Amino acid sequence: MLSIQNLSIISVNRTLVHNISLEIAPGEWLALAGESGSGKSLTAASIGGLIPKSLTQTGSISWKGTELSAMSTARRRMSLGKEISYIFQDYQGAFTPFITVGKQLDELVATHADLKQGSRRTLCIQALDNVNLPGDKVYSSYPFQLSGGQLQRAAIAAALIMNPSLIIADEPTTALDSLTAQKVLKLIAEAKKEANISVLWITHDLRHVRKYADRVAVMCNGELVEQGTTYDVLNTPSHPYTRRLIAAIPPLSPNAPNRLGQVLQESQPQERRH
Repeated sequence: MLSIQNLSIISVNRTLVHNISLEIAPGEWLALAGESGSGKSLTAASIGGLIPKSLTQTGSISWKGTELSAMSTARRRMSLGKEISYIFQDYQGAFTPFITVGKQLDELVATHADLKQGSRRTLCIQALDNVNLPGDKVYSSYPFQLSGGQLQRAAIAAALIMNPSLIIADEPTTALDSLTAQKVLKLIAEAKKEANISVLWITHDLRHVRKYADRVAVMCNGELVEQGTTYDVLNTPSHPYTRRLIAAIPPLSPNAPNRLGQVLQESQPQERRH
């Protein structure tokens, strides 16, 4: 579905992303993992043509067999939001503060679908209901009237409203508490399962990767150092950087075992993904 081949992103002084290749199949959840500054978010932004103009991008990014750079601006804009949706880390920045959530969702739907206002309103409220929000109330609310968790779920509703084929989730739970973060990831997982949506998940948190991701790709200093099934990468990491990432996962309690050993112990063969 999505194919990235030999992607490099270059600034004036250095190469930020160096010659990486990734593929995402229909219905697959790929976690792109690594510490801050490793190039994960820049890679995700390049798919939608969202990198700063000061950077140079080389290589190939194709969507369903079509090179994205060959698309017209109008065609690429239509693909974003309809076929490819983003969920950003800055979920508050995804909404204009003084326009109701409903009006902003309505504008999104109106851009991508030829529906009358009443049908658009019904679709928006249903999308909010689907992420466990009180649709009518949130539709009429301003973003500042919602909690962080509610606003992030509204951002997920916006990402899902046009039934996209791919969701790019860029650190969507970083600013949330652990319980709300789990709920958000569960919502994405349920949408993936119900609609066979592909997910590219940008994350530095390996604690949730095992539970949700089908495959893992690990980035370090702009390079792709390892990729494979979640079971294989967590159970038998081949690169020293991946092993350090796993070992750095903090224990859940002072008496908990080393997280590397705990992750390996949890990744038993009976849960291995095929």
